[in-house]
Amino acid sequence: MKDIAIFGAGGFGREIACLINRINGKQEGTWNLIGFFDDDENLKDAWNEYGKVLGGMDSLNQWEKPLNLVIAIGNPAILEKLVGKIQNPNISFPNLIDPNVEFMDREHVEMGKGNVICMRSTISTNVKFGNFNLLNVAVGVGHDASLGDFNVVMPNVNISGGVTIGSANLFGVKSTVLQYLKVGDRVKIGASALLMRNAKSDNLYFGIPAEKK
Repeated sequence: MKDIAIFGAGGFGREIACLINRINGKQEGTWNLIGFFDDDENLKDAWNEYGKVLGGMDSLNQWEKPLNLVIAIGNPAILEKLVGKIQNPNISFPNLIDPNVEFMDREHVEMGKGNVICMRSTISTNVKFGNFNLLNVAVGVGHDASLGDFNVVMPNVNISGGVTIGSANLFGVKSTVLQYLKVGDRVKIGASALLMRNAKSDNLYFGIPAEKK
């Protein structure tokens, strides 16, 4: 078994612990969850139902043994900032994929490191993921779509075929991106929004159809 820890001991961190347990249930002996890291001083030495908070970023950067790490932070800007602070060469970033994620053709999906894909998600063919993308429950990604880095995709989002997504974007619950559109960087798309035109970087889009706010 490989040691693994979670950065972020909040609700999403506990969900990631559940994901690790689900993976171990299908592939026994894959991961040994040793606990959590979190910079919240109120959580120092705290326990939850899945393990202990072992320390913050300083403790992580001083960790002396090989350790796999998942970052459970649902804010793209904070996610990117935290990754930049991790300087420990002992730390690796595996891709965590729920056992019931459906790939139409796993062989033709490219994936970097540190990606998380949660249960009931569906990934089509010729899809490209960069690094540290977080796909929550029941996300659909269509054929020939590509995602950069640090994108956070909330539950029940639909990304249609041929969509090109940059980095550090946030997709709200049940939002939809129509086919072959482009989403820049640091875009926020509101819950249930229907994006029908390209989304420019550093903007917010809400509504049906989604309009820039």
